[in-house]
Amino acid sequence: MTHAEKEILVIGDRLLIAPARDGEKTSGGLYLPQSVEKKNAVKSGIVVQTGPGYLIPASLEQDEWHEHEDAPRYIPLQVQKGDFVLFLKKQAIEIEYDEKTYMIVQQSDILTIIRDKILGSL
Repeated sequence: MTHAEKEILVIGDRLLIAPARDGEKTSGGLYLPQSVEKKNAVKSGIVVQTGPGYLIPASLEQDEWHEHEDAPRYIPLQVQKGDFVLFLKKQAIEIEYDEKTYMIVQQSDILTIIRDKILGSL
């Protein structure tokens, strides 16, 4: 996400989510009433950006004569940009950027991913 020469970079296994308004209906027709969201401490929203994933530590067993790979390696995340997700509200960090509210959540706090491909096959 960029804004006039500035860019938000999400790190690690974190996700930047544009939260849905309470009681908002998803594009696939899923409706989360305000009472359900508050009662169960669950929020929903669209993933705007994802981090690179889980960092893989460099192998300690590399031979000294091999070239060492300096670039970090990552295990990619299951959640993708554009996914509609349900997540634990108490684990989210709320931020404001460019007069919009976003939530930063770790992938492990995501309860459900809803994609158009899945909804189309139901």
